[in-house]
Amino acid sequence: MSYGDAEVLAAETAIEKSRGGIDGEVGAALAVVGLSAERALKEAALRDDMIRVAHQAGASLRQLAEVSGLGRKTVTAIVEAG
Repeated sequence: MSYGDAEVLAAETAIEKSRGGIDGEVGAALAVVGLSAERALKEAALRDDMIRVAHQAGASLRQLAEVSGLGRKTVTAIVEAG
């Protein structure tokens, strides 16, 4: 797999943002945590969208809570937010 200059620059920028100018092991750990947090936010947004789609298709709040590992109140809030 190869990446273009723009993709490499975007990755370097994201890593540097997370590192906060700190070098070494601590900086590397901060970069991993920061990038993981960004990914988790994207995954949560996707999950929430799919919860709303599944609910519109007929899935119950109980079913959605069970398969997502979230509480029923949380699932209800996600559905109502959409």
